[in-house]
Amino acid sequence: MRTKWTKWITIPVLAGLLLTGCTSNNNNSGNSGSSEADKAGKPETWIADRTITGLLFIDSDDVSKDINPEIAKVIKERTGITLQLEAVNSSRAVDGMIAGFASGDLPDFIVSYLDHSARPEMPVLVKAAKEGVLTDLTPLMKNTKVYSNYLKDDYLPLDSKNGIMFRPDLNGSSYFVHMRITKGEQHESLKFFGGPFIRKDIAEALQIDPRTITSTEQVYELAKKIKEGNFKDNNGKAVIPIGPQYWGNGNHEVGTLFRDITWGSPDQKFYKNQEGKIIHESNTDYMMKRIELVQKMLDEKLMAADNYTMEGNRATEGAINGSFAIISEMHNNLDFNKDMHYLPLGPIDRVDGPYQMVRTYKEGSFVWSIPSTTKKPQEVMDFADFLASREGKLLWQYGLEGRDYTLDDKGNPLVKQEVLDLKAKDPEAAKELGFEGAGNNWGQYLGWTDANRFEDFGEAEYGESVLPSAYDAQNKIADYWSYDEKKKNALIVDGYRPLSFINESASGTDLQTALDNYSDSMIRAFYAKSMDKAKSIMDSAKKQLQAAGLQQYEELLNQKNSDPSTPIITQ
Repeated sequence: MRTKWTKWITIPVLAGLLLTGCTSNNNNSGNSGSSEADKAGKPETWIADRTITGLLFIDSDDVSKDINPEIAKVIKERTGITLQLEAVNSSRAVDGMIAGFASGDLPDFIVSYLDHSARPEMPVLVKAAKEGVLTDLTPLMKNTKVYSNYLKDDYLPLDSKNGIMFRPDLNGSSYFVHMRITKGEQHESLKFFGGPFIRKDIAEALQIDPRTITSTEQVYELAKKIKEGNFKDNNGKAVIPIGPQYWGNGNHEVGTLFRDITWGSPDQKFYKNQEGKIIHESNTDYMMKRIELVQKMLDEKLMAADNYTMEGNRATEGAINGSFAIISEMHNNLDFNKDMHYLPLGPIDRVDGPYQMVRTYKEGSFVWSIPSTTKKPQEVMDFADFLASREGKLLWQYGLEGRDYTLDDKGNPLVKQEVLDLKAKDPEAAKELGFEGAGNNWGQYLGWTDANRFEDFGEAEYGESVLPSAYDAQNKIADYWSYDEKKKNALIVDGYRPLSFINESASGTDLQTALDNYSDSMIRAFYAKSMDKAKSIMDSAKKQLQAAGLQQYEELLNQKNSDPSTPIITQ
């Protein structure tokens, strides 16, 4: 089931399941099974007797395991489709995508990261669309049940609609489908938030309320007290006062712990000054304040020596072992913390005032596209539409009726206790059941959109109907953090990220390179031998930014922000 495009693919995912009755094993050809004659006697959901292949330009850690054969068989019976996915192996997923497009030989559909139009994947995708590498999806959506919602004026948030899918420079065509778009009022059973956390026993021993720590200065003083307290981890070793985020910092900054000296977000350091003008952090003194603080913490051994370069597995292991008194960033829905032995710290105030929760009107994540070489692309769209329907979501989110769940009198799934027990006892074995609730997310790549689990299945979180106490621990943490009050006073935003318009800049490519170098330079400056050396590193990064047209781009951002149709989100 391999074609020449797999020569540069090294991670097989969701191996092809050639089930009885599958007569097509050609990557792009498909059968003529979409004709009315071929649909005779088939279910209404029937599409075609063919294999559909997809390629995932995402990191290997985010790739799900093989689809369960029993679920694949049901999909085959209902749609005629055999789904086959593979993933690229690259240090950066976007580099894999560039190589994929350069190969000129692609599968039936591709998937990539794309939280917003400022992601580095966006210019690569737009270039491919303009060069005829991708299929215009707009006409394919028109007669679908779910994806036709994307054509409605008020369905998508601004950036998803005008920055990603229906971009003005693509003249009404859409070559990428933004995923994870929600529908309707969302019922929130799980109160979810992230930020820095501190070991509860250490906070109690020091007689401090973690919620009163709202500034970087307080964090520093707290770290010194932790070091003086000679606290131990689960293995009897001295704790490190401040560690990286739970997943590792991945050679980049994490901003929530030092929010009051971080200008903008860690990945897009544009923010509004006191005059309301959007400027880049390099035009402020915040970068040097942060470097000075981090160097001081590293010198005084108040922070993990490899805090900004620690790999994810080591960071997670350290968090689970209690090796870090303060975890720079995690969230309240991690299984290891259901007993609340880590409590939320802060939150830390912003550079321009007290902390305020920020919520987006809607937001998306991941995109999928259909290459122009794909035969019968409508069948791919129709299969995605099936997976995004209630029937499709029931399969990839809940598994099989009888095996994994039963139905209540309203037709909503009641998760079987043995599935919940298996998840708790052996998560890897549970994933083999092959659906999202058990930890296998293969269906999200084409089907995770128009999302509202409560509306679709009568519960806001998987298994809640049979185990309503499942999220008590996480919600107890949220209540401790005053989540409801923060949500009530949240700032609701809908707009574009600061880098969404970088392709409109004449020197956009050079500017993106300079911005990437700025971020890398910050990490180098943290570990520089002196503040003088750190300043030299950042001065060089600033010069590169100015030479690449940063000032002109700031002017463009302020022009865009003054237009009600293109507001810039800097919070």
